[in-house]
Amino acid sequence: MQATTASDEAQLVAALRERDERAFAELVRSYHAALLRVARIYVPSTAVAEEVVQETWVGVLRGIDGFEGRSSLRTWVFRILTNAAQARAKREGRHIPFSALDQPGRVPEPAVNADRFLAPDDPVWPGGWVVAPARWSPADRLVAKETLEIVSQAIEQLPPNQRAVISLRDIEGWGSDEVCNVLGLSDSNQRVLLHRARSKVRTALERYFQGEAQ
Repeated sequence: MQATTASDEAQLVAALRERDERAFAELVRSYHAALLRVARIYVPSTAVAEEVVQETWVGVLRGIDGFEGRSSLRTWVFRILTNAAQARAKREGRHIPFSALDQPGRVPEPAVNADRFLAPDDPVWPGGWVVAPARWSPADRLVAKETLEIVSQAIEQLPPNQRAVISLRDIEGWGSDEVCNVLGLSDSNQRVLLHRARSKVRTALERYFQGEAQ
């Protein structure tokens, strides 16, 4: 369940404050996987990330009565997550990878040219490819099981920061402002990470369609 209007969100917040178990269970179902992906940016293993996510849900239950609605409920939940994950990372002496991208130009990385992607505000496919990979049609290939598996594998192999950004932008459908807010990124850093992630996913698909994968 994901609130789509202010009224929907107000009802959800009210249900959570009433300790409605069904509302909370649906909130967990909606956000747990994405929370886990973000937590993995900061901590060294999936097991620790799961612990951080559980801490987040405890924080949501404890803090919902004080939620003031200054941001969306989703943003508030993910900010609890990132704060918890950063605190856990500090306790374990783990370097947080976003700090290496304070100046994106200092972290060179091969990627396809930006002009191969549509503009972020394109009305049909924001950030999509100008020309699809060879032998690929969105209508009949993207839905194929093996194609989705290639995309999933490519995303899982990305560096954690790129994986989080592309997951939130292209899988969860978040806007750039919310991603920057939750992950503590500047807009330019967010764009660098998203571009590099999309480039690598595209490369994996092109190799697959050219018979180079598997």
